[in-house]
Amino acid sequence: MKREFYVVIERDEDGYYVGEVTQLKACYSQGNTLDELMQNIREVIQLCLEEEQVTNLNEFIGVQKISV
Repeated sequence: MKREFYVVIERDEDGYYVGEVTQLKACYSQGNTLDELMQNIREVIQLCLEEEQVTNLNEFIGVQKISV
């Protein structure tokens, strides 16, 4: 059974793409390109799922922009 996860992606000060799966604890990776990031994060997701017995995932709601 395949599961779907949302990856929040940012670009850091060194130009690396950094991705985090907020539905899983400590599930993040980086890459020089978006393709590399997605390959890396896929591997990390698999490791995170193996490490913990995931029964109740946090529900991803979305991202909103706010000005202050």
